[in-house]
Amino acid sequence: MYVCLCKAVTDKAIKQKVAEGVSTMRELKMCTGAGSQCGKCVCQAQQILHNELVRISDASLALAQPAA
Repeated sequence: MYVCLCKAVTDKAIKQKVAEGVSTMRELKMCTGAGSQCGKCVCQAQQILHNELVRISDASLALAQPAA
C-alpha cells in the first residue's frame, strides 16, 4: 500500500528500511523522502515505523529468553 503518494513510498519500503536499521522518522525521511513534500503521510509513516520497531523488539526479546 502506498503511504506517501508524493514520493511513491510503500509500507513495504518502510518495513525494509527498518530492517536495514532505520529507527527514526528523520532517518526514514532522509532515505525515502516520505513526509518531505506535502506531509500528509507523516502520521501513517510514523505509525508503521513504530509498529515495525515494536515487532522487531518483541521478536528479539523472545529469542533472548531461555527455553522452558
